[in-house]
Amino acid sequence: MFGKILIANRGEIACRVIRSARKMGIKTVAVYSSADAGAQHVRMADEAVFLGPPPAAESYLRVDKILEAIRATGAEAVHPGYGFLSERASFARALADEGVAFIGPPVRAIEAMGDKIESKKLAAEAGVSTVPGMFDLIEGPDHAAQIAAQIGYPVMIKASAGGGGKGMRIAWNDAEAREGFELSRNEAKASFGDDRIFIEKFVQRPRHIEIQLLGDQHGNIVYLNERECSIQRRNQKVVEEAPSPFLDPETRKAMGEQAVALARAVGYYSAGTVECIVDPDKNFYFLEMNTRLQVEHPVTELITGVDLVEEMIRVAAGEKLRFTQDEVKLNGWAVESRLYAEDPYRNFLPSVGRLRRYRPPQEGKSVDGSIVRNDTGVEEGGEVSIYYDPMIAKLCTWAPTRTKAIDAMQTALDSFELEGLGHNIPFLQAVMLNGKFRSGDLSTAFIAEEFPEGFHGVTPAPEELRALAEAAAAMHLIRERRATRIEGAMRGHERHLPEDWVVAVGGQRFPLRLTENAEGHFRVRHGDGRENGFALDWLPGRSLAHLRPDSGAEATIKVEPKGEGFRLRRRGADLLAATRSLRADQLAGLMIEKPAPDFSRFLLCPMPGLLTSLRVVEGEEVQEGQPLASVEAMKMENVLRAEKKAVVKSVKAKVGESLAVDQIILEFE
Repeated sequence: MFGKILIANRGEIACRVIRSARKMGIKTVAVYSSADAGAQHVRMADEAVFLGPPPAAESYLRVDKILEAIRATGAEAVHPGYGFLSERASFARALADEGVAFIGPPVRAIEAMGDKIESKKLAAEAGVSTVPGMFDLIEGPDHAAQIAAQIGYPVMIKASAGGGGKGMRIAWNDAEAREGFELSRNEAKASFGDDRIFIEKFVQRPRHIEIQLLGDQHGNIVYLNERECSIQRRNQKVVEEAPSPFLDPETRKAMGEQAVALARAVGYYSAGTVECIVDPDKNFYFLEMNTRLQVEHPVTELITGVDLVEEMIRVAAGEKLRFTQDEVKLNGWAVESRLYAEDPYRNFLPSVGRLRRYRPPQEGKSVDGSIVRNDTGVEEGGEVSIYYDPMIAKLCTWAPTRTKAIDAMQTALDSFELEGLGHNIPFLQAVMLNGKFRSGDLSTAFIAEEFPEGFHGVTPAPEELRALAEAAAAMHLIRERRATRIEGAMRGHERHLPEDWVVAVGGQRFPLRLTENAEGHFRVRHGDGRENGFALDWLPGRSLAHLRPDSGAEATIKVEPKGEGFRLRRRGADLLAATRSLRADQLAGLMIEKPAPDFSRFLLCPMPGLLTSLRVVEGEEVQEGQPLASVEAMKMENVLRAEKKAVVKSVKAKVGESLAVDQIILEFE
């Protein structure tokens, strides 16, 4: 077994590899850029080596720098994680030349499967079902449109060297095929240094289901069941689960055996994943093979009990697999939510900044038997920069059944405190609450179909809103009661708090009478005559409140003081609650609302990023939907379009300029 390994990666996956290596008694070496000098993976490792400036091309993608770090530290093997150099055959070959083990598959397999064009041809030759498409060289936008028309719309335009949703576009007509080809080629070149593009038929409303493989260098290959990855946005996975709620044992077996056959065709070993699209009739088609550890591997680990990172290390050291196909377990259900630094209220645009608060839920086994796991590479006070992937954490839950695993995820998300930048926790909660998701009725079109107008928050059910109003009133009473106990007050001039209040929350008013006994138990009587009791575990200064009704389930609420009231967040809802006396409520009704500022005459930058192109000039008349500019953020190119017909009055930004959120790019007449 190796004595020391180097992790040629950063963030969450580097921390994940370090944890398994530490469990095995193996020392670890981290590498880092100047942007990651204080990162968690750097502090976790036994040693750390500086690579260079923040851009990946000048640090994490520098093979020569990685090799220097190996020589300086004496590392015997390298784990590449995912992304960066993980599927670059030249890197694995350079390690072999250096006499260092690559904790991954053989070079031949990386070359065969890492090139999506060649892998499609190889899969077809091996008898694996594939999607119709064009896998030869595409000369330009017009050629792309011609090919797409021949295949038949809609089509998927994809980068040959792509991954992680980058370099992918769906086209429904010739114009979109031309534009999609250009955008995909630009993204592919920027992200992978390879601008080759192919086009294939887009199967409508498919499921995205992948098979996890694990093989050794002695010819043993097993499949560790499947993962359902259909909840995607812009071809980037958001929620994954294992197993799939759609597959039956026969389809699972057929997919697993075909995946193993494909792996054998290229002499595969180590961990790898065969991705498929599955139509409503359970017909499945080979999509691609990822010759690396997948981001979503924890859900497989939770249902099988296999530590995939440990097995990868053992296989690289020449050991045989320690179990057979018949011994692979399928125990319970696991769900993974990817927490991204993005603003769901602004069309999921990237968000960067410092993690002012980062308090994940407690990991481990809960009293109800469910398990919470949080794979992350950040901590409170850390910074999410523009240079790398926007993923903050992977929150996973396990339970004996799918419903209980989803319920456990909702509870974990309720208590996940994340402040300082935009994040997608409210949206993840909305997915968990969605009826189609809970029933397992999924496809890759799920988000587009269920959130066609984007995400605008969650409206609580009437009983949920009533419970939040009661909690807000109780917190107000606790806070005000503390204020009445200030020292030095004149005898006989104490402030007496009323029992009657009005809570304004969620656009509704809740008149109620609230009393509290000596044991801290609250009793509330609403204006409609309804009564109930509850306990509230909260004190001023705490950011979480635990509401325990006399009948019903406990609720965790995120709490933040806001003006005269509180900001309350739970299950995707984000509300302001103000508790007032009867007289104050009457006066509040007379207040005039301040109008919001009008920015309709400006094109604002929706995210921090680099202005890569301007497609209009001063005095030009633009039409609704016309492309105006492109902004690159976190390796993704975002096209900004005109919302209505207008004339450009002035250009306020220059190509190549780094822009802040809401910085003015164009002004219209």
